[in-house]
Amino acid sequence: MNWLHTATIVFHVLIAAAIVGLVLLQRGKGADAGAGFGAGASGTVFGARGSASFLSRMTATLAALFFASSLTLAYLGGRKPEAPKSVIDRVTVPQTQEAPPAPTTQQVPADQPVEAPASNAADDAQTGQPPQQ
Repeated sequence: MNWLHTATIVFHVLIAAAIVGLVLLQRGKGADAGAGFGAGASGTVFGARGSASFLSRMTATLAALFFASSLTLAYLGGRKPEAPKSVIDRVTVPQTQEAPPAPTTQQVPADQPVEAPASNAADDAQTGQPPQQ
């Protein structure tokens, strides 16, 4: 997972939490009837209708950002993974070559004695051993 994907997930979760908080702060439709008769809402920071329009605008803005981050996560999730970053992942296994076929041995019938191979004088001179008899 790259850093952009991680940052987008964190941004997405924070927006989701902010949307939940803003929805919980808003009043229901039944609370508007009391504000119309002067139920003390005119003395608030945003005025009689200011808080409702501000919170609803902020909710709509966060919903648009949530939608955009959802599309971004879908795009990032569908991309192919990057090249390996570990040195071990970059090592390629060499292609194995086929071994030459093993020499065939002659089958000696059981009734014939097996002879020792003939000794070569040049081989004996290289090894420093006396010739075998």
